[in-house]
Amino acid sequence: MLEGKAMIQETDMPVKMQLQAMSCASEALDLFDVLDCKSMTAYIKKEFDLRHGPGWQCVVGSNFGCCFTHKKGTFIYFCLETLYFLIFKGAAA
Repeated sequence: MLEGKAMIQETDMPVKMQLQAMSCASEALDLFDVLDCKSMTAYIKKEFDLRHGPGWQCVVGSNFGCCFTHKKGTFIYFCLETLYFLIFKGAAA
């Protein structure tokens, strides 16, 4: 993987939103220490809530598992540098 280049693992987001997600993750990496995943998560969630309405969820780390239900067209899972980013909007029950 090239430094600074995100590699998408899975997504159903529109391309424009994918680019926003990767850009937001890159900004978070610039703003916070690579070990401060909690701050990066909060930053990305806040940005997506502001841009696309409330209800976004974010997980950042190097080793995690997850099971969730998401609203169609709002899911992306990608790797950037040494971290994995999972961003999605929760589905209404």
